[in-house]
Amino acid sequence: MILRNQLFALVLALSATASLALEVRFQPVAENVYAFIGDTGGRTVENEGLNANLGLVVTPAGAVLIDSGATFRSARRIDEAVKRITAQPVRWVVNTGGQDHRWLANGYFQAHGAEIIAHKQAVADMRSRGGDQLAALRAVLQAGVEGTVPTLPTRLIAGTDARLELGGTVFEFRHRGGGHTPGDMLVWLPQKKILFTGDIVYVDRLLGVIPVSITRHWLATFAVVEELAPKQIVPGHGKVTDLATARAQTRDYLIALRAHMKRAVDKDIDISEAVRTFDGRPYTNLLNATELMPGNASRTYLEVERE
Repeated sequence: MILRNQLFALVLALSATASLALEVRFQPVAENVYAFIGDTGGRTVENEGLNANLGLVVTPAGAVLIDSGATFRSARRIDEAVKRITAQPVRWVVNTGGQDHRWLANGYFQAHGAEIIAHKQAVADMRSRGGDQLAALRAVLQAGVEGTVPTLPTRLIAGTDARLELGGTVFEFRHRGGGHTPGDMLVWLPQKKILFTGDIVYVDRLLGVIPVSITRHWLATFAVVEELAPKQIVPGHGKVTDLATARAQTRDYLIALRAHMKRAVDKDIDISEAVRTFDGRPYTNLLNATELMPGNASRTYLEVERE
């Protein structure tokens, strides 16, 4: 009887673990272009730290994965999802920035023969924060980070604009000093008029201004989004969207935040008062707004003060 109860408990535990497993499914955006839409909440055991969007572009010469995920384990699930879409191997992985879920799983794909591409300015950020990012994930995921080794990109994009081609598909890259992180880079598919923005665009949830963010560069990069006028935008977080929504939920918030903090700095208003008086009501419908607004406001004040 005791053995039967133990076996029953084991089955229940295995079932619970299976139910918590991350499911990665790429949805079609256009012919041969796909997106995985990640959780809009925080990093959890259930999402294996992958609370962000990914992209997949299939060409006759191989597949291109846009962002590699947060852990070795989640990369395996991403790779399985790619194989459900195409028999083509992942030839390139493009890191759109230095946040953990953009690059920490590079090692998995590099070991499977992929070339890792990122902007040159992402590398110093990855080196600086990679260990801390992995430690923060370990605190949440524990054994879920096993096998994850921060692996830097091997092919670097320099300057503001670059162009690569694979199997007749053109990939253009735009960098204007970053934004959310220093290496934030847009990936533009001119033949499809589809833009992968990484963390330059957030919809459905409030963006996060973190210590390495530069909101001035963020807006300069967003200006490129407007110049390109994409038919569809795959944001870093939130559903596949359009330019009007991206403006309303990312650009307008950054403009309002910077304008308020600029007035406060010019009038020698204390940071705590400046944070308290920022009117964030137009954005409180976005997920995570309550917890992120104070930090966003204080970091933007300090940035404007330094300018």
